[in-house]
Amino acid sequence: MVPNNSKSVEKGKESLPFEEALKKLETIVESMESGDLPLEALLSRFEDGTRLVKQCQEKLEEAELKIQKLEKNAAGEPALKPFENSNLDE
Repeated sequence: MVPNNSKSVEKGKESLPFEEALKKLETIVESMESGDLPLEALLSRFEDGTRLVKQCQEKLEEAELKIQKLEKNAAGEPALKPFENSNLDE
């Protein structure tokens, strides 16, 4: 018989879309902050959360690389553009 928390570990091995992984991570953090979980459940959720954080970081790094590849100057060389946030000017 497989314990219920093993299912969540198996799911963590799947590659989820960034938004879904982030939502699951937020849910894990909320459940851990509740203070109602036994130690074993906390450890299991911590492992799942760590895996989701890594997955989210990898997806963000991939997105950053794609953006850098798309942004090239007239000579075809990569050109990093500064981030412009219109909210900072207001």
